[in-house]
Amino acid sequence: MSSRSVLNVMLAFYMAVFFGFLFGPLIIMGVSAFNTSTYPQVYPIEGFTLSWFDKLLSDRDMVYGMKNSLWIGMWVVLLSVPLGLAGAMMMNQVYHKARSFYYVIVVSPVLTPGIIIGISTVVFWRDLTTTTGSKFLYDGVFLTVLGQSSFISAYSMLMFMSRLNRFDRAQEEAGLDLGATQTQVFFHILLPFLRPAIFSSAVLAFLSSFENYNTTTFAILADKTLTTVLAGRVRQGTTPAISALAVLIIAVTVTGAIIYELVKRHEDRKRQERLDAAHKAERMELQSIENATLHA
Repeated sequence: MSSRSVLNVMLAFYMAVFFGFLFGPLIIMGVSAFNTSTYPQVYPIEGFTLSWFDKLLSDRDMVYGMKNSLWIGMWVVLLSVPLGLAGAMMMNQVYHKARSFYYVIVVSPVLTPGIIIGISTVVFWRDLTTTTGSKFLYDGVFLTVLGQSSFISAYSMLMFMSRLNRFDRAQEEAGLDLGATQTQVFFHILLPFLRPAIFSSAVLAFLSSFENYNTTTFAILADKTLTTVLAGRVRQGTTPAISALAVLIIAVTVTGAIIYELVKRHEDRKRQERLDAAHKAERMELQSIENATLHA
């Protein structure tokens, strides 16, 4: 057997192990969600049923936790994305010798354990509400949004920084030279350029919020999110209803990815059509100029 054959066999074995490790749990959950067995299992198949999805939707704690997770995720996106954008823009405005210090400060929440962020958030706002008497601020959902946003905004900032590094500042200068204000340059030049980063950071912020546990379990106080409910259920023993929830989440995720890809391809096709039309018009104009020159 040649060395290339050995390499191909090893590569095939590695790929099989990799995809088995990646998709194996998803397959098990997908099959067990439709199995009539009361314990999540793939074999033996006792029968086909959709009752676990009905039990999932009738589970008040699970539905309440899901609503809270979606609500918190929405507010984390609305808070983290603008903060991340502001932090990235500030990075380009800070004096170059102070940028390293500024970078360490704004990225430090990413390096801080989630448990510490959750506990410190609760302690700070508890003492603040005790001092000011503003008890409405000491709310689990409010604290969770603040706790999660403190480090998710840093993730968003890193994505915006990566995008801004490819931005041509001459476009801003040209807009200002033509009489545009700073606000007009921001909304008509910079934001369109940052649109992919805005979308990506919003998706990242929502998913990071939705699956977060360490910070949430302390900041949520007596309230519940989907992750805290699931953690409690797993300690008591899993049921196929959890597999049904996984199937729904996977279905929504895959559907969203497919829709995004279709929209992206449609936009790329439209952009290419506009470029082709522009090139065609340019060639026709050059041809007309050449014809006019020849006739002259």
